[in-house]
Amino acid sequence: MKPNTLKEKWQRKQPTLNGWLSIGNAFSAEVMAAQGFDSVTIDMQHGVIDYADCVAMLQALNGYEVTAIARVPWLDPGAIMKALDAGAYGIICPMINNREQAERLVSYLRYPPRGTRSFGPTRIGVSAGPDYAAKANDEILCIAMIETAEAMANLDEIVSTPGIDGVYIGPADLSLGISNGRLAPGFDREEPEMLEAIHKILAAANKVGIGACLHCASAEYAAKAYGWGFNLCTLGTDARFLAKAASDCVTQTRKLIGQSVSGSGSNAY
Repeated sequence: MKPNTLKEKWQRKQPTLNGWLSIGNAFSAEVMAAQGFDSVTIDMQHGVIDYADCVAMLQALNGYEVTAIARVPWLDPGAIMKALDAGAYGIICPMINNREQAERLVSYLRYPPRGTRSFGPTRIGVSAGPDYAAKANDEILCIAMIETAEAMANLDEIVSTPGIDGVYIGPADLSLGISNGRLAPGFDREEPEMLEAIHKILAAANKVGIGACLHCASAEYAAKAYGWGFNLCTLGTDARFLAKAASDCVTQTRKLIGQSVSGSGSNAY
């Protein structure tokens, strides 16, 4: 089986850069994969991506030195197992709120006797190598999202669940969850209560020796997070990169030819 290079980099304590795919297109996935990320995540929760899109995107990523990850829509065994069979080397699962849910997540990613994953590696059995079944339990990354008040209350029991390889902070939902909707969703948080929550999650992950991941919206904030000790930061999404580049170019061109500039560009997630 081809090794999980992201997992190897985490073991070496190397900061890793993650790209995020929300556009269901193999070519855009290939373009992102060519930019030097350590891993690229296919967002099947909020991205405009169906299963056929995901398979084609995983095929596109296979030609590059990136680890392919899928964020599944929910804690659903069918969705998780199909993403793995399609070729994902890691799963990010949203809204993991307690130990029981964390244990279920682990079980869906591991073959017996360590889990309940059904055997049928339709595509990844070809793309990863003939010994996939023998090595998958040790290579596939299992990452739980911490993004609710309930998860914060159960943080220690989640991170200490055997088989959890990392936790992923979704700042937008976490801000809604811990403030009961008082804080608007968003990234690169500076509010004291958000910074306290982010550092608490990081400390809990570090204590048990698992990966700590943070969704960011800028290189500056990601650099700060690496300084705090995060193992992985998402630097942005394909939709955001596309919107910003297009907006910047349109704005600059209008200024150069003397036209007024209106609007502030897209707020793509």
